[in-house]
Amino acid sequence: MKLHLVSLGCAKNQVDSENMLGRLQRAGWTLTDDPEEAHTIVVNTCSFIEAAAQESLDTILELAELKKSGTCRRLVVAGCLPERYREELVRTMPEVDLFLGTGAFDRIVEAADGGGRGRGAILPDPDRAPDLHRDCRRVLSTPHMAYLKVAEGCSRDCTYCIIPKLRGRHRSRLPEDLIAEAKELIASGVKELILVAQDTTAYGRDLVPPRSLGRLADSLASLCGNKRNGAEKPWIRVLYGHPESIDDEFIRAVAAHPNICSYFDLPIQHASNRILKRMGRDTTRERLGDLCRRIRGIVPDAVLRTTVIVGFPGETDKDFDELMGFAEEIRFDHLGAFVYSDAEDIPSHRLRGHVPREVAQERYDQLMSAQMDIAAELNQGRIDKIYPVLIEENLGNHLFAGRTYFQAPEVDGVTYVNTAACGHELPIGRFTRVRVNDAMEYDLMGEVA
Repeated sequence: MKLHLVSLGCAKNQVDSENMLGRLQRAGWTLTDDPEEAHTIVVNTCSFIEAAAQESLDTILELAELKKSGTCRRLVVAGCLPERYREELVRTMPEVDLFLGTGAFDRIVEAADGGGRGRGAILPDPDRAPDLHRDCRRVLSTPHMAYLKVAEGCSRDCTYCIIPKLRGRHRSRLPEDLIAEAKELIASGVKELILVAQDTTAYGRDLVPPRSLGRLADSLASLCGNKRNGAEKPWIRVLYGHPESIDDEFIRAVAAHPNICSYFDLPIQHASNRILKRMGRDTTRERLGDLCRRIRGIVPDAVLRTTVIVGFPGETDKDFDELMGFAEEIRFDHLGAFVYSDAEDIPSHRLRGHVPREVAQERYDQLMSAQMDIAAELNQGRIDKIYPVLIEENLGNHLFAGRTYFQAPEVDGVTYVNTAACGHELPIGRFTRVRVNDAMEYDLMGEVA
C-alpha cells in the first residue's frame, strides 16, 4: 500500500511529519511523492493564522478529489487545523475519513490503515502527548539539513496567538534524548542541525532539575567540530527564540563555539510599549534595544532576525512610527512582517480599535520597503568577503544555490554560486568557500574562492 503525506506550515510541523513518515515506513507503508498513486493521503495542517488555515482547507479539498478520480481510498487530516476546529470539521468535511489532533500523532499508523474505524476525530489533550522523537527514526525531507525539535508547546499568553491552545504548555525534551538524536542525524550526513520549538530559548526551564539552552548548545557543539560557522563540520542554528527567554549563557555559548551559527532569531512583534502590553508581551522597547546591543557586543559577527505584526488592534500612527524608528535604529539583518490576523478564538479579537485592513497593508508596505533598503545596504557590505556556503541546489548552466551562516532556510535570501570560471560541479549538501562579488536586496552572488 502506498501513502502520500503533505506537510504544511512551519519547521515544527515538518518534524512531526518526518516522525509520522518514519512510523508509517516502519509499519510497512511504501511512501510516494505522487498523490495520484497513493492509497492513503495524509495532510499535516497549519492553522496559526487565517491564511494558513485557508491553505490547509484548500489543500484538503484538492486532494479529496483523488478519492473520486484516483487510487486514493482514505484521507487523513492531522495537526493544528483539527485541533483548532475539532468536531466542526467532522461535520463540515465529509471528504475526510479521520482527523488527528496535535496530541494524536502517535496514532498515525492506525489512522492511515483505518482498521474498520469510521469517520471521526481523535483529539486527546495536547499536554499529554507522548514524545514522538524517542526511538523513532525520521524520514528526512532533505538529507543534508534537519530540524531538531527541543520542546513542544508554549506557556506564554500572547493575546494574538493560538499556539498554547493547539500545542499545550511548554514541555522540554530530555537533553540526553536530544543529544542521541543529534548524533544519529550527524552520522547520517546532516550538515546543518537547526534547533526549533515554539519558544526555543526557554528550553529546559521546566525540567527537574532545570536545564538551559546554553548548556544544550555546548553539548551539541562538541559533536560538530570547532571552526567558526563551520566550513568542515555541521552547523548548529537556533530558530524561534524569544526576547524574554534568551539569556547571556546562551549568547556566550554562541560566541564560544565557532560551529554554532551566530544567528539570533528573536521575534519582537512590536516596538511600541503600549502595543507590546496589549499583545501580552512582558518587555519594552528599551529592553529590546538593550538586548540587541548586548548580543552584538558579545558576538561581534551576530546576525539578528526578527518578525513583527502591523495593524494590531489599537495600533495608531504613533505606535507604527515607533516600530519604524526601532527597525531603522537596530537595522535588523532580516525582518519579516505580518498583517494582524484576527479570529474569534484569540483574546486580541476582543480588544478595541481594530485597524482597517487597507491601513494595516499600507503600514506593512512601508515597513518592508524600509527593510529592503536596510537589507540591500548590509548585503553590499558583504561584497568581496569569503563565506562557507552550504550548497543545496544545482540550477544548471554552472549556477548553484546555497546558504551562508546568516541565511536560514526558507525565510532568508540565498547565495548563488557561479562555477563557470572554475568549471566543476559543486556537491549538493557540502560546504564550499565562496567569494561574494555581487549583492541584491536579499540574495548574494559569488564564485568559488
